[in-house]
Amino acid sequence: MKNLLTMTDLTKDDIMKIITKAQDIKENGAETFGKGMTVANLFFENSTRTKCSFEMAERKLGLEVIPFEISTSSVQKGESLYDTCKTLESIGVDALVIRHSENAYYDTLQGLNIPVLNGGDGSGHHPTQSLLDIMTIYEEYGYFEGLKILISGDIKNSRVARSNADALTKLGAEVMFSAPEQWKCNFSDVPYVEIDDVIEEVDVCMLLRVQNERHDSGTTFSKEDYHNAYGLTIDRYNKLHDNAIVMHPAPVNRGVEIDTSLVESSKSRIFKQMENGVFIRMACIHDVLNHKEEKVKCHL
Repeated sequence: MKNLLTMTDLTKDDIMKIITKAQDIKENGAETFGKGMTVANLFFENSTRTKCSFEMAERKLGLEVIPFEISTSSVQKGESLYDTCKTLESIGVDALVIRHSENAYYDTLQGLNIPVLNGGDGSGHHPTQSLLDIMTIYEEYGYFEGLKILISGDIKNSRVARSNADALTKLGAEVMFSAPEQWKCNFSDVPYVEIDDVIEEVDVCMLLRVQNERHDSGTTFSKEDYHNAYGLTIDRYNKLHDNAIVMHPAPVNRGVEIDTSLVESSKSRIFKQMENGVFIRMACIHDVLNHKEEKVKCHL
């Protein structure tokens, strides 16, 4: 693939190709790139998991990681995203990983001739998070057709919900949303349900972080009220069937989206998701850089 921007761009076969590649890397390691190939990570929003996971993936692939800090760059002088990216392309960077607060920021980067991997755009898309979630589910079940997957929480502001709803539905899963009325958003045909009506039958219970920074006037819930109404309480956890798993893209607001004691419970796959994130990002970087190299060879 030339870029990785949204899950909508990927077919079912594309998704499974990446998952298979990531599993192979997890089991057998990956072929590294030659000396001198470089990647720059441009994170205009705070990040721990995605940024560190991409950097770990890049280093495991033998890539040089160009230091880039927004706070000390010409962005502070008013430089546009396009000009920043074009500058990095011009000095020889081979690929860019970008997280930005603006939805679909990548639409402004059509003039670039190097790959872009989307590390999250506003409340739009987060393809590598979706892919690592899919990999984690696939490791657990080995299939998607007919799986019942509940995504509960701040749907309106969640790029994870958008990416996963699209991809998991495409793969044949039955996806459901649960959310407070003010955090619902009809960006897909996924139905809204009450968490207590379906908790006993779901195969995957995926909690979403309450994104207070994206709320115009803050949350209307106390932590306790939200947890009791929409979070994974101990009582709801105990109603999950024996083979069900619990997921969360993190960072986790403990005691809000999920009871603190359940974060590392036997059904939780939260830290497994983080582990799989490195392998997924290695697979994605491998794909876009190999596509770039093949294109250059064909041109020559």
